Amino acid sequence: MPRWVDPYGFERPDDFDYASYEAFFSRYLVVLTRRAIKWSKLLKGKNSIQKSLKVKRYIRKGIPNEHRALIWMIVSGAQTNMEQNPGYYQRLLEGEKNDKLVEAIKTDMNRTFPDNVKFRKTADPCLQHTLYNVLVAYGHHNKAVGYCQGMNFIAGYLILITKNEEESFWLLDALIGRILPDYYSPAMLGLKTDQEVLGELVKMKVPAVAELMERHGVMWTLVVSRWFICLFIDILPVETVLRIWDCLFYEGSKIIFRVALTLIKQHQAFILEATNFPDICDKFKQITKGTFVTECHTFMQKIFTEPGSLSMATIDKLRETCREKVLSQG
Repeated sequence: MPRWVDPYGFERPDDFDYASYEAFFSRYLVVLTRRAIKWSKLLKGKNSIQKSLKVKRYIRKGIPNEHRALIWMIVSGAQTNMEQNPGYYQRLLEGEKNDKLVEAIKTDMNRTFPDNVKFRKTADPCLQHTLYNVLVAYGHHNKAVGYCQGMNFIAGYLILITKNEEESFWLLDALIGRILPDYYSPAMLGLKTDQEVLGELVKMKVPAVAELMERHGVMWTLVVSRWFICLFIDILPVETVLRIWDCLFYEGSKIIFRVALTLIKQHQAFILEATNFPDICDKFKQITKGTFVTECHTFMQKIFTEPGSLSMATIDKLRETCREKVLSQG
């Protein structure tokens, strides 16, 4: 790959800071090498692991790329589902197709990662074809969801990591069917609910920012909906997104809140400089750039310390009240 393309096939922007990235990466490489040795010992050449505190700790410290697809498959339950349904994916591809669904997916093909050389029509192999298959199969597998914008980016990332069509399908199923509550259904109730939940968490943990948002009438959905829909794809650097996903597959959707709260809390002073509506929106774009998010290893340590305690019980409780609120507004 040429220097202006990263290891995943993404073109680097013209203003990419090579110097600070290379300084970070040379440090990070040491960490990766150390982690790779530990993971090899843990797996001992086997294709299975049991969930445990040790595994959770290992995952929080990052899964080496060569093991990533396998570990995601195991801890998300995708592996079990795939093994229990042999030939199912193939049958979905060979079955009757819903023309409207197929059309919607085709429309989004060229819009998916225009900055990634592997998704170009000229690439060989061109991942657009794989992406199309995964999305069409998923739309027929989960008719309640069908296809919704945002799913193309998630499936695309899964394909880049697993390099396997069927595994990408089952991981997409794990995310949409189990890990993320109702983000992509037509009413997007889960997504709207979780944005409100974030608002409530910010009130509890970073009250000054919540107050600023309220004062200027900025709805949370305006500044964070893409964080939730795309699971930080195209928002944060690739390495950082993958580290977040490592934890998301193991620990579930509360990781999204941890990341969001960390971004907001870490940049509280900066956000509070905003004096009007467009200014606030701009600040939220700015906080997802720069060295804080590029240094993925320290960033991941931060998401488990910065927001303080955040139990699933708290989130479930907030989801209940927020869901009612969303339904009553609807």
